[in-house]
Amino acid sequence: MNFFSPIAISLLLALLSPSLLLCSGDSTTVDDESPPPTVCIVGSGIGGSSVAHFLRNYSVSTGLDRARILMFERHEIVGGRMRTVTFSGDKFEAGGSILHPKNYHARDFVERFNLTVRLPTSIEESTALGIWDGKRFVFKTFGCSDVIKFPFMDKIVSLVNDLYLFLRYGFSLLRMSSFIENTVGNFLKYYESRESRPIFDNVEAMLKWSGLYNLTKVTLQEKLSEAQLSPLLVNELVTVITRINYGQSVLMSGLAGAVSMAGSGGGLWSVEGGNWQMAAKLINHSDITLHLNEQIESVSHLGSYYELNSTKGNSFKCDVAVVATPLDEVDIQFSPVISIPKRKLQHTHTTFVRGVLNPGYFGMKSVSDLPPLVGTLEDPLIPFSSISILRKYSETDMAYKIFTRQLATDSLLDELFSVRTETLRIDWGAYPKYHAPEVFAPFVLDDHHLYYVNAFENAASTMETMAVAGENIARLIVSRFMTNESSTSSDTRSCGSGLHSDL
Repeated sequence: MNFFSPIAISLLLALLSPSLLLCSGDSTTVDDESPPPTVCIVGSGIGGSSVAHFLRNYSVSTGLDRARILMFERHEIVGGRMRTVTFSGDKFEAGGSILHPKNYHARDFVERFNLTVRLPTSIEESTALGIWDGKRFVFKTFGCSDVIKFPFMDKIVSLVNDLYLFLRYGFSLLRMSSFIENTVGNFLKYYESRESRPIFDNVEAMLKWSGLYNLTKVTLQEKLSEAQLSPLLVNELVTVITRINYGQSVLMSGLAGAVSMAGSGGGLWSVEGGNWQMAAKLINHSDITLHLNEQIESVSHLGSYYELNSTKGNSFKCDVAVVATPLDEVDIQFSPVISIPKRKLQHTHTTFVRGVLNPGYFGMKSVSDLPPLVGTLEDPLIPFSSISILRKYSETDMAYKIFTRQLATDSLLDELFSVRTETLRIDWGAYPKYHAPEVFAPFVLDDHHLYYVNAFENAASTMETMAVAGENIARLIVSRFMTNESSTSSDTRSCGSGLHSDL
């Protein structure tokens, strides 16, 4: 017996066919007609540019492969805290300056985009060091100017200095080297294949997986004492290193301190023409719409999307929002309000001076008696962290770089220099002030798609750590976006199943 006439069946199929098409699982036609998702990245430093780069690489064959990426930079150039300055006709790094030989993301960027590796100059590579306590040099190694020059003299002087260091600090030097190698070895886990490396939605899990988390819970001083380094080595050589690289003492948290120590070894390098070029190349090759001089002042989640508003009065609609700039000193209003731990940035005052140091200030008779690098002990009465020679034009004409925790006044510079022909001052919020135990902001700032790359900075702040964090954020975005897509697909398939049951 026929319950439906042919005409009735035809009408029923005509009514149901659009729903069946939508629920069949073949959504090619629908996807092609739907607009691509938009990813907005606030900040054009190495963190933000790395997110964009890895997002393009990892989103092939996903819902994000056609994504529009918008990037917002409040300054007129990209690079974030990677900056160069032209001083006295030469170009010098004013921000992130050095890269470790095992910074593999940076290495890949340089090779991928045909950038040129810049190796240290003979002055920068010199092992000549003086440790100043405010009244005298408590320790001073040899420089090539201290001896008669002949072939291979640099290597001989370097070996003599190694022996001199060993005589002062003993086997603690070897224990220090072992401590650094172990830390770097754990960090290298972040370069393992994606198949063997989890995607992390919080900093704590990321650090625990690599074996680095416990270093953030204690001070560097405590960790080095545990590693049986002598107090003399910690209070002198290690203190000089942390004051130069992070502007802080050995009371900083252990992981950041260990990263600082790793940045004092051999094989260091930078990018010819400026490290900022890594960010520029990543941006140029990631099909990004770049908005320079566009400061974002608010980020609002409006149900199915984010609205970003800038100080220029412009508004941008985004499916994914990524904050790739420290939130500590930028005024971005979030709605709903986000909750992150409060922290302060360590400001480093970098002063470039062309002239010649005053040997009398250091109790010396001649400027040639001064080492190319003067480091200092932790003493609030010492007005500078370090002074280094960047370029030597003649015996009485050099370019120097001075790090201080406060502004280097003219009166201070007049004490330090017997001749000063040119001066340039830069104040920059370089990195967090590290305190153990560290607490971390989340990578995901809400329950949706608002991400924070710089949460990782409370572990350690370098160009490479930001690239590592950016890579993880890109994987996290793809993973969570695909999960949302799968949920939508599952809803569609269950829709089809329900129709079949009803029929």
